[in-house]
Amino acid sequence: MKPIRLMRGFLTVGVWTLASRVLGFLRDILFAAYLGAGPVAEAFVIAFSLPNMFRRFFAEGAFNMAFVPQFAKRVEAGEDAKSYAQDAMAALGSILIVLTVLAQLAMPWLVLAMASGFAGDERFDLAVGYGRIVFPYMLFISLAALLSGVLNATGRFAAAAAAPVLLNIVLIAAMLWARQMGYPVGDALAWAVPVAGIAQLALVWRAAARAGYDLRPRWPHFSPEMKRLAIIAAPAALAGGVVQVNLLVGRQVASFFEGSIQYLNLADRLYQLPLGVIAIAIGVVLLPDLSRRLRAGDDAGGKNAFNRAFEFALLFTVPAAVALIVIPYELISTLFERGRFTEQDARATALVVAIYGLGLPAFVIQKVLQPAFFAREDTKTPFRYALVAMVVNAVVAIGLAPVLGYLAAAIATSAAGWVMVVLLWRGSRRMGDATKPDARLKRRTLGILAASALMGAITWGLAQWLAPWFAAGGGMRALALLVLVALSMLAYGGSGLAIGAVSLREIRDSLRRGPTS
Repeated sequence: MKPIRLMRGFLTVGVWTLASRVLGFLRDILFAAYLGAGPVAEAFVIAFSLPNMFRRFFAEGAFNMAFVPQFAKRVEAGEDAKSYAQDAMAALGSILIVLTVLAQLAMPWLVLAMASGFAGDERFDLAVGYGRIVFPYMLFISLAALLSGVLNATGRFAAAAAAPVLLNIVLIAAMLWARQMGYPVGDALAWAVPVAGIAQLALVWRAAARAGYDLRPRWPHFSPEMKRLAIIAAPAALAGGVVQVNLLVGRQVASFFEGSIQYLNLADRLYQLPLGVIAIAIGVVLLPDLSRRLRAGDDAGGKNAFNRAFEFALLFTVPAAVALIVIPYELISTLFERGRFTEQDARATALVVAIYGLGLPAFVIQKVLQPAFFAREDTKTPFRYALVAMVVNAVVAIGLAPVLGYLAAAIATSAAGWVMVVLLWRGSRRMGDATKPDARLKRRTLGILAASALMGAITWGLAQWLAPWFAAGGGMRALALLVLVALSMLAYGGSGLAIGAVSLREIRDSLRRGPTS
């Protein structure tokens, strides 16, 4: 994949992910307005986190990180990639069906494992009921993730990137319908989740079929290739489990502080906007590209792809992190402060946003560094690093909770993220020149940091100037945020061009050739 085409892949996935995140914001605005930070809201957050946790553990984490490089190499070599994908889908599906049945029986214990602070109050029964309804989503979305891996490995990014849009459309429609009909909003959300999963699976299955990979359900066949896949996936699964343990520790800490789970959830949604748009785009495009280059012996091309991905990540992540740190309350209050979500809730959430902003570059950089290991079928090294990060997360979160309350969970998440980056960076040095920064990346990095610092100062000054508009609330507050964001973007873009952090010609070349199919 040439550099321009690689950038087009990033942009294709990024644009669709941005659309999903924008709809996700609308979903969360309605969620906060209708349910606030009350028991129904917290119960649904915990219930919905269960299928998402297992999805990331089995499909998007372990399975795809092992499956995509193997599948991409078969495509590059002209081998029977379709049969391999068919066996992988059958194996994954059989495991997920068993897990879904077991989860229905073990739901009370799963809820306690996620939020033991719920024990003895109404949130527990609500979370157990919602959890049983939403858990089948894990089966549908995990199979959709495998099919998305098939599409991404063959250079078709649009359908897989568009699938998450359906989730937000279905959930938004469910809330609006429930509000109009007087039906409990929490119940409507819970039943809408598996419906959305079916819709996402149908979309990517149809796209894969059109691409020549019409995979059908069948009995699993654990061939030697599948056993090898399992061996490669096992360390990645354990690494994914470590990440989920980190999230679990954060939610456990938050469950003992009223409203805190919702604060962390909404703050997470805000920093997930740049994280999703940038990191997901990089992870989706870079892993299969590096795998194909390794198969073809294109070391120079692999190094260039790695450096351009790193550059792309920094270009958008650093200014986003600065904005989250400088104007967290302005963002949260404009987006969520209405209905049952009060000013006190907004200020509590804004503190979490600022802390996550400090960790945002680390979360994205991980997505650039990890494919360098996975493309070489090395899943054990990232697992060892994840264990170290897990210990850091637990020690910081539990140790600071008595002093800082729910903020300890956010601090621990950001600290563990940077520890993981340092370990991955040191480990990648053993790959020689493959992950060594080239002269262009070094030059652009300095420019990006300088332009972001200048933008941060300008953004802070503008926020003080616009303070009366924000205080007025309503439409004036929304207008103030639009003005603030637009002027900040102009400040970053202008200074970036002047300093040399970005090239208009490269952006124009990437856009001129149209989206990647």
